[in-house]
Amino acid sequence: MYQCAFCPKNLAFFCCFTYNKNVPIPSAGISAAELRGETVHKYCFGVDVGASFIKYGLFTTDGEAAEKWVRPTEPGERILADITAEIDACMRRRGIDAAEVSGLGLGVPGPVDREGALSRAVNLGWGAMPLAERMTVLTGLETRAANDSSLAALGEHLFGGGTDYRDMALVTLGTGVGAGVICGGKLLLGAHGAAGEIGHMHISDDITEPCACGSRGCLDQLASVPGVLRIAREQLAAGSAPSLLRERELTAESLWLAVREGDHVAVRTAEIFGDALGRALAALSLAVDPQLIVIGGGMAAAGAALLNYIQKYYIRYAFADCAKAAFRLARLGGYAGIYGAAALFMDRGRQCL
Repeated sequence: MYQCAFCPKNLAFFCCFTYNKNVPIPSAGISAAELRGETVHKYCFGVDVGASFIKYGLFTTDGEAAEKWVRPTEPGERILADITAEIDACMRRRGIDAAEVSGLGLGVPGPVDREGALSRAVNLGWGAMPLAERMTVLTGLETRAANDSSLAALGEHLFGGGTDYRDMALVTLGTGVGAGVICGGKLLLGAHGAAGEIGHMHISDDITEPCACGSRGCLDQLASVPGVLRIAREQLAAGSAPSLLRERELTAESLWLAVREGDHVAVRTAEIFGDALGRALAALSLAVDPQLIVIGGGMAAAGAALLNYIQKYYIRYAFADCAKAAFRLARLGGYAGIYGAAALFMDRGRQCL
């Protein structure tokens, strides 16, 4: 006996279409559920909210990216209204009905619990809020929210450079530093959604300025884009030696270009950065023992030059067995977060939760 794909009947050899003239024969691209008049979710959205930019993606529920776009971030409560407007505009532009959308996955730079409640996102100026619930009301779409780095790790695990690894960590280097962890093929979230918040791991007793979180000496202050640029400015102010950084606008791009050119001040900055991040990842590895560490976020555009400094110090500080972890750059680039966010509404993503 065979189960018919288009109705609940069990048949010996022939499909029920042979027996029932009232059941239409399916045409290419039309699912059995559609033929039965059931609502079919064809799409899902993934949104990655950063302090500088918001990335958007429209995906099919099979995991294909239909459209990706980026908009600048306007900090504060306006972000939610801007996201709602972008999603609505995309659906109208493509003629997508809300019934065709399974939901909206949302990544934000802060701890988010399993109910979608955010405790705070200091880089966005947000306090505690029922984030997923609020976005569901605004958009009319079921919303699931999580930490942005955790979702980036999920994206790389399912669609990028981590597809062959069941134990991996992804580190995002941008306005802040974050990490997402996959353990045994499952996304590690933690009791409060704060798993992987390594940006606020204490690294240095020498920093007197407060971090955005209120503490001092956080990894964010040494390994984020603002942190690395702060180090470079301090190195320039500490002497008068010639440097390419004195001749150029100081940006993350110009800094790592100067590193590749062997500039003394830039190289010293890279050493301080690599030492801090290497220490943090060595500590993280003792807890989760990853096979692979992926480096993503905006600063990952620096490529091999950046990766070499991180791996150099990681190997120096890591426990011998953990030091075997492979390193690579994120294959999805800055879009890993939207892939992971959308995956919250895909079968393959749900299997990782």
